[in-house]
Formats: sequence, structure tokens, C-alpha cells
Amino acid sequence: MAELKHKKLFLLDMDGTIYLDRTLFPATLPFLTRVRAAGGRYLFLTNNSSRSVEAYVDKLAGMGVAASPEDFLTSTDALIARLKSRPPYRLCYVFGTRSFREQLEQAGIPVTDRPEEAVDCLLTGFDTELTFQKLEDACILLGRGVDFYATNPDWVCPTWYGSVPDCGSVCEMLFRATGRRPVVIGKPQPEMALLAMEKWGYTREETLLVGDRLYTDIACGVHAGIDTAFVLSGEGTLADLETSSVRPTWIFDDIGALSAAMQGSGQEPVPSKEKERQR
Repeated sequence: MAELKHKKLFLLDMDGTIYLDRTLFPATLPFLTRVRAAGGRYLFLTNNSSRSVEAYVDKLAGMGVAASPEDFLTSTDALIARLKSRPPYRLCYVFGTRSFREQLEQAGIPVTDRPEEAVDCLLTGFDTELTFQKLEDACILLGRGVDFYATNPDWVCPTWYGSVPDCGSVCEMLFRATGRRPVVIGKPQPEMALLAMEKWGYTREETLLVGDRLYTDIACGVHAGIDTAFVLSGEGTLADLETSSVRPTWIFDDIGALSAAMQGSGQEPVPSKEKERQR
């Protein structure tokens, strides 16, 4: 793989990597400006399917980051690409937010929020509008044997006060109730990283994935065959390395330390094995 200073495409996780909840990390804007000034490109990759790209544009604008829809790839985008690559389903039950359902509908996916007889697929995402009725509907459908997809396996979503259950936790509940597990589409699967490189014409050697979770962000990069930077500003900790088989290329305290290392100052890029020895 190419050295850190030769990276041109930066695939950035968002919550826990460039901000936390609605607070932008101080080093984020300087990092983004530096990437663009050097002729590189960054894309925001998120497993959070609860909001549309337009909502993320507005959220970042509220934190002082100017972005356009072309700067994002979401797990919903990856799910839509997967669904369009196979024979169409008759009707998909959407277990998620209204925004998630609207995005699928706008992409031409036949959707419903009722467990009708024609339903032959269950689509689950991070649901901030969760009800018991959705859990019951999902169990009914899974008992019928419908296909089952999930946008992401994240156990929790970080907030300013701690964490809340994410899509992975809900899917675990459904597994305990029905014995069915979903086909996971977002990170840690490689589709989002591969789509980004294909869309913008960068090679694996030119690409770096930056994230705060080993089991989703870093695993996505590993599966896609690209270098990764594990930042300790969100959910992930050095202790996670003790129980995970996933190994990042480098580890940084935060995106500011990554930015300094790219300039040849501040914290040097620390290979994961060396960082573990420093604990």
C-alpha cells in the first residue's frame, strides 16, 4: 500500500470521527480544507440510514461544513445498489424511518409499512421511530420466510449522552425471536468503499478509510483491500484490539493527529501492532 502522504481519496466515517452528535471536532474543518487544497477528495460514508443525504448536508452546514450530496455515500445507497443488481422483489416491508422509506421509494423500490401477503422482503435500518408494531410485523414476515436485509450491523449509535441501540441491536432482538439473521449491506461489507473508488476513479493505493469502529469502519476497509486509520475519538478504544481480529493500518488519537501526520508533524502514523505495545 502507498504511504500516508500519497493518499488522495479519504473515506470518512462521520459520527465519532469528524463530529460527535452535533458537535464538530475542532480539527475537522482544517483537515477537510487541507485535503481539498492538496488536490484530494473526501467522501462521507455512514451506516446511518435514518436520514437522507439532504438531511446530512443540512446537518453538516449547521456545524459549518459546506457539503453537497455528491460528498456522501450511505448504507441506503449501498442497499439500493444491491437490490437493483438482482431480480426485483414484489414488495418490501420497510423497518426504519420515514426518510429511509422515502429514499427507497424514490429509487424505484416497491415498499410498504404493512405486513401484506405480497411482501417478500424485509429491509431494516437504524430506526429512530421504532415501535413495537414494527417488531411484531418483522417477526410475522420472518416467520413466513421472506428475504431479510439490514443496512448495517452497528450495535449502538453514539450521542452526546452516551449510546442508543442501532440497527444491529434490533436485528439481534429479531434473531432471538425468530432465529433469522439478515444479509448485511453497509460497513463492514466492502460495497461502500468499492462504490466510492469506482465512482471517483481512485485506486486502492490512493484510498484511505478513516473511522472509529473496528467491526464496521475498519473492517470495511480491510475487506475492500485499502489502508485504514482507526481514530480513538468515538466508540472504539485500544482495548477493542484485544478481542478483535480486525487490524487497522494506523491508529490515531483523532482526525487532528491524522492531519498532523499527513503534514509530517505532530503524531506520527502508528502501525496498529506498535500502538498496542505502547499501551
